[in-house]
Amino acid sequence: MSELVDDRALLGRTSTAERVADILRNRLADGYFEPGEQLSEAAIGGALKVSRNTLREAFRLLTHERLLVHELNRGVFVRKLAVADVEDIYRTRLLVECAVVRGLGRPPYDLARLAAAVAEGRRAARAHDWKGVGTANIHFHRELVALAGSVRTDELMRSVFAELRLAFHLVDDPHTLHQPYLGRNQELLEALQAGDRAGAGRLLAQYLDDSRQRVIEAYAQHLSGA
Repeated sequence: MSELVDDRALLGRTSTAERVADILRNRLADGYFEPGEQLSEAAIGGALKVSRNTLREAFRLLTHERLLVHELNRGVFVRKLAVADVEDIYRTRLLVECAVVRGLGRPPYDLARLAAAVAEGRRAARAHDWKGVGTANIHFHRELVALAGSVRTDELMRSVFAELRLAFHLVDDPHTLHQPYLGRNQELLEALQAGDRAGAGRLLAQYLDDSRQRVIEAYAQHLSGA
């Protein structure tokens, strides 16, 4: 729980259940908690120095977002997704991410954070950290959505990307899953750097469709034990 201790400073004087939920949601998106893992009130509450009531409210918020499940007389667990959940995640991504690209104004765009996510993924690949590559990929798409400049869209997609990470956890070969998207993220970045919004939109739509097929195939194989 040392990482959560580090996050404690983010709470500041206005510690709220929403802020605790935000910290835990980010940790889920970064792969810190695994599907099926039970969340300890004592450990997390102690790390963040928050009350049990505040933590339980944060858990309730994340349960509403389909990231956690509460099991009577057992506790709170990280949710395990079904294949249908993964399909729905990608439908949402296609609608939102492509709309963000289509809605961009005239170039140039502020792409520094998008470029940083590409560099993060390449560093992780050089270290053969394929879980880290998956995290960098989520960061890339989160920054892509942020180009819309919409707080509401950012909030919506934070939950979607955290759910996506739960699917990534159960894929047996993260190298094969994530490696192709290092180059495709670079292609998207270069199209946007060139001001080619239409080209970026076409790349992104094909990218998301290919990713959907690969993730669902790998996820279904894991669930079937193949």
